[in-house]
Amino acid sequence: MHKRLPVIYAGALFLMTAPFWLACSSKKQEQSAHYSSLVQVDTSNVQQLQVAWAYHTGDADTLHHSQIQCRPLFVDGVLYGTSPRLLLFALDAATGKQKWVFDPFDSSAKKPNLNLNSNRGIAWWASGDDRRIFFTAGPQLFAIDAGTGKRITSFGLQGKVDLHEGLGRDVHDLYVASTSPGVVYKDLLILGTRVSEGPDAAPGHIRAYDTRTGQLKWTFHTIPQPGEEGYETWEDPIAWQHIGGANSWSGFTLDEERGILFAPTGSASFDFYGGKRKGQNLFANCLLALDAATGKRIWHFQTVHHDIWDKDLPTPPALVRITREGKTIDAVAQPTKSGLVFLFDRETGTPVYPIEERPVPTHSDIPGEKLWPTQPIPVLPKPFARQTFSDSDVNDLLPDSSILDIKTRLKSYVNGNMFNPVSKQGTVILPGFDGGAEWGGPAFDPETGLLFVNSNEMAWIVTLIDVLPDAGGKQTYLEAGRHVYSKNCLSCHGPERKGSGNYPSLLGVDKKYSQQQFYDLIDAGRRMMPAFKQLTADERMALASFILENKTQQRKEFIAPPAPIDTFRNLPYTITGYNKFLSKEGYPALRPPWGTLNAINLNTGQLEWKVPLGEYPEFKKKGIVTGSENYGGPVVTAGGLVFIAATRDGKIRAFNKRTGRQLWEAELPAPGFATPSIYSAAGRQFLVIACGGGKLNTPSGDSYVAFALPSGK
Repeated sequence: MHKRLPVIYAGALFLMTAPFWLACSSKKQEQSAHYSSLVQVDTSNVQQLQVAWAYHTGDADTLHHSQIQCRPLFVDGVLYGTSPRLLLFALDAATGKQKWVFDPFDSSAKKPNLNLNSNRGIAWWASGDDRRIFFTAGPQLFAIDAGTGKRITSFGLQGKVDLHEGLGRDVHDLYVASTSPGVVYKDLLILGTRVSEGPDAAPGHIRAYDTRTGQLKWTFHTIPQPGEEGYETWEDPIAWQHIGGANSWSGFTLDEERGILFAPTGSASFDFYGGKRKGQNLFANCLLALDAATGKRIWHFQTVHHDIWDKDLPTPPALVRITREGKTIDAVAQPTKSGLVFLFDRETGTPVYPIEERPVPTHSDIPGEKLWPTQPIPVLPKPFARQTFSDSDVNDLLPDSSILDIKTRLKSYVNGNMFNPVSKQGTVILPGFDGGAEWGGPAFDPETGLLFVNSNEMAWIVTLIDVLPDAGGKQTYLEAGRHVYSKNCLSCHGPERKGSGNYPSLLGVDKKYSQQQFYDLIDAGRRMMPAFKQLTADERMALASFILENKTQQRKEFIAPPAPIDTFRNLPYTITGYNKFLSKEGYPALRPPWGTLNAINLNTGQLEWKVPLGEYPEFKKKGIVTGSENYGGPVVTAGGLVFIAATRDGKIRAFNKRTGRQLWEAELPAPGFATPSIYSAAGRQFLVIACGGGKLNTPSGDSYVAFALPSGK
């Protein structure tokens, strides 16, 4: 066996082969998510926390709202993290002094985009003196020497592996990236991917690579192929050759002792119309338990059947140990965007609490759609987020005229059940597309049996429209550009290009981008925006002429290239955007709280406490704490504290884990849309948060800030 070196992460000891976001108590079987055994900072002294050091990466892109979503990794006195432009760095964890920086784009002839995609963390492997960091930038997986910051050239092709390879069909023109870190099991790096959510999505198969060579060792097909279990749940026998998605984009959880990998998956693509993928659609929207050594399925549970609501499983589950009816159960707890927690026995997949298949609406006015008749709902724990929106739920902080306007619009939508079909009329989605739970993930406290989950409570509206038909033959670049936009861009940026949800407006982008910069952008993608390499050169030019409003180019003749019709990708419908249900003043239509922190007792299934998370200054002045949308998760400590940033108001907070009472808060240089790390270095306990901002139209930042008690305390 190779030697495995101890790592301190989130303040607790675990082996190198454990996933980077899991922290353990002194016993491996009590391994749990986002837990720190450190007690130097506790409920009696947390108010004394102060900034110990701050590290600035120097590459924030304020114009394009860059972000940092990385939870840094601590190993043997060194802190590793990533910057807005996906530079990988190593710091002295006690002082914040830089040791080295690796630029994944240092050999590129051009660097068109400062943010190819978000990065939420990195993975570590070691054997003797061979110590490696694995991280991704765009479609490339890199192996980096942890001591020097240099590529390990014996891995893959000169230190990197192209994630387009090994997906079973040619996807080189499609968007494939990885925003969440892989997990290391023995000499395997297991990795999921992020893919497009449109009809051009690559398949989201889960893959394991040799940590030394980069060789592909096993693949689990999340869209089953002929002869594989689950293949019959897709009515079209060749769906596996065309349908994409069902990807494990949020990362994994590993029970190292049992050798079980827990992989949550997302929906199949296209998200909102299932007419081309009829059936139950395994293994989309599943919690998969796989043999980490071989990739073989042990058990699975599908949390949404035939998903048309974008109800991806948004976070890796937590490994928990609970007591139920006098028995101790090693379980796995999976929070969802819908505000539910599914709890299973780790080895068998048996539900800890009953799960009911409940009838849901099945009538759709959309030709070709075929909804599934039931959906699984756990009896316990009870939902931690609201799931329906009635007149009594309208935001009562608004003027009467706005309240009346919201009620009028609410009556015009399909409403009343979170599994109502997507419609051309407009359908209320609550919890919204960003949860309920999100990618920050839960924290579990083995001392109390409490699971801590932060939640968004924001209603959204989804509306289907017909895709603009291709005029075919001779047409202008303007006509062709509109069609390309309708197929590829409208669902995110809206029919009038004004943006929607967390997607920006495209109006006025001609003042930000030259034509070449625009081409570079659609070739590479950026954060939530996938790349569109599948477009032909003429289609790119047509799209550019439309979005950049190049009148001269728009008048030129465009002749569509001859190409076979792909009936799977040429869908008849798209959506008008990811539209939040807001008042005329821009506030959520739903009454507060708009963001919460929840403590769920997994031993009883009951909600222990719930508090608003985040604030709007204008309401705080009136003594009203509304909560706000939040991204990034909590950590819980043996010192009795829950730490979380995540909110748009740019603060980090500490709560009493038993009562939910807020004990401390500090202003950050930019919002911390990430999960904090806790570790001990040079005799001090540190709390570190990435302050990247950028989301929710907040200012972008470039810093990692470390808090600690004053020296000598």
